Amino acid sequence: MADSLPLLLRAAKGERVERPPVWMMRQAGRYMKVYRDLRDRHPSFRERSENPELSFEISMQPYHAFKPDGVILFSDILTPLPGMGINFDIVESKGPVIHDPVRSAEQIDALIDLNPGESMTFVGQVLAALRQAVGNEAAVLGFVGAPWTLAAYVVEGMSSRNYAVIKAMAFREPALLHRLLSHFARSIASYVCYQIDSGAQVVQLFDSWAGQLSPQDYDSFAAPYQKMVVEQVKASHPDTPLILYISGSAGVLERMGDTGVDIVSLDWTVDMADGISRLPGHVGVQGNVDPGLLFGAPEAIRARVADCVHKASGRSHILNLGHGILPGTPEDNARVFFEAGKLAGAQVLAA
Repeated sequence: MADSLPLLLRAAKGERVERPPVWMMRQAGRYMKVYRDLRDRHPSFRERSENPELSFEISMQPYHAFKPDGVILFSDILTPLPGMGINFDIVESKGPVIHDPVRSAEQIDALIDLNPGESMTFVGQVLAALRQAVGNEAAVLGFVGAPWTLAAYVVEGMSSRNYAVIKAMAFREPALLHRLLSHFARSIASYVCYQIDSGAQVVQLFDSWAGQLSPQDYDSFAAPYQKMVVEQVKASHPDTPLILYISGSAGVLERMGDTGVDIVSLDWTVDMADGISRLPGHVGVQGNVDPGLLFGAPEAIRARVADCVHKASGRSHILNLGHGILPGTPEDNARVFFEAGKLAGAQVLAA
């Protein structure tokens, strides 16, 4: 029966639900003491994310603590890069480092088409284990990086403030960048399908840095490749909901709604009611509480959560933060967020 499916999955499919489901981006991570203790024993991020036993344990930590409606794979958007021939590391307090940035035609020609069933079996193992562990009590979410954001990392070689290197490529050698983006689109579509086949019931696409593009450049370098991924996935997995998230997306919301995704995830820089008014009626919304609010008083968290849920009522809505939960966030305030979301959602729908 449809009602036996997880709440978040039913909401993501646009079904009428008893309350909006709630989860948090980066809900497994540094704000939790249990995670920090595990990190002390296993200091390598790649070990934590690529060892299936560790990734499963970390993925389940917030579920055990807060019972969110979604359990997301503990991984990273760069995890598929080695399967394409691009090595990377993640340095604590510094972020991703690409050891050999991709900036030439020869390097692009040497890239390997991703075969996740060969290079990323650990991801499939974790997703299958998560499905078995949570049953229908929560939806299992997978996630991937979208082509522009992956390209930004591998061309820049690290996180960037102004994206000067990749924008120089975009405006000096656009054909070269389009070749790289096309490669990523094909490979990421395969990766999404692999995650679904392994157990993911909903998949979120992070094009985190596409908000750094002007709308016209978004139309050239981000949207077409988002659409390529969506179209290839929907061709074989038409019933799996896809979510698109972009940080700083207020200027491209309408464009996000035209990519073919089922849900647009709003950051906190746009009012929920305004964001909904700018998106097609068939597109669901996710978000969009400011993660900084979780440093505030519990009553402030409850009030803002209730406001967000109220503004999204009548629309397919998944309650979330507008970005990942921040390191240092009090765990008790994360608990308040989840409890307030469940309560506010039930009250709004009962009214």
